[in-house]
Amino acid sequence: MVSSTVSQTASPASSAERQKTIALKGDAMDDATGTSSAPEAKKSAFSLGRIIPLGLLAAGLVAFFAFNLNQYVSLSALKTHREELQSWVVNYGAMSAIIFMAVYAGAVAFSIPGAVFITIAGGFMFGPHLGTVYVVIGATIGAVGVFLAAKYALCDVLRAKAGPAIKRMEAGFRENEMSYLLTLRLVPLFPFWLVNLVPAFLGVSLRTYTIGTLLGIIPGAFVYSLVGDGAGAVLDAGGDLNLGIIFAPRFLAPIIGLAVLACIPIVYKKLKARKAAPSA
Repeated sequence: MVSSTVSQTASPASSAERQKTIALKGDAMDDATGTSSAPEAKKSAFSLGRIIPLGLLAAGLVAFFAFNLNQYVSLSALKTHREELQSWVVNYGAMSAIIFMAVYAGAVAFSIPGAVFITIAGGFMFGPHLGTVYVVIGATIGAVGVFLAAKYALCDVLRAKAGPAIKRMEAGFRENEMSYLLTLRLVPLFPFWLVNLVPAFLGVSLRTYTIGTLLGIIPGAFVYSLVGDGAGAVLDAGGDLNLGIIFAPRFLAPIIGLAVLACIPIVYKKLKARKAAPSA
């Protein structure tokens, strides 16, 4: 009777010990086979998911050249297909504008070289005013796509590894981000794709980036749309389009003037900080 009681009492304890032993063996087996825990697996999948957007953009750029689509982004292509483009606008109206903006957004998102030729085509197809509107909308959508992909995938990593110079630049950009961005967009000193990426790494907000891009590219888009608007007559006469027209004084001077206006807040804040420094 006593042994039966002892056996019943010890039974739960021995059962718990067996379960603990099995659990320990299971953990050891997981370590031996390299099986990761659930949080680690989620972290790995999340990291992979962050790279996918940039991978898709890179794949789009590779596909562009792989399928030899670059032959359609040139002045010679505009000259060859100008009648088709004009009839396309006449026959499809608003749909042609939507497709044009989608194509432009894709070109910017995939960082395809030669977007200036698409801008000229926009002016040729829709005129200088509507052409500018469609170009600005398409370019802004594409630029925002690149910005989000870069910020989502690499921003944290690059900022963690950034040196003091980059961090100081980030602080300055954040303090005057709209002025800096407008200046970079207005003055065509840097490649468009580079200006799409840098603000993402420097912590610029999506709202500021979108507004700065939308407003900053209007002057340049309008100038090249003007070139496209007169492209038909020039090409029919056997002439060449002047792609350096944006650097002509009559166009460059107003753009530089706008850039100077955009820099005024930056200069004002720096002067104000210098005056406040001695008193501090």
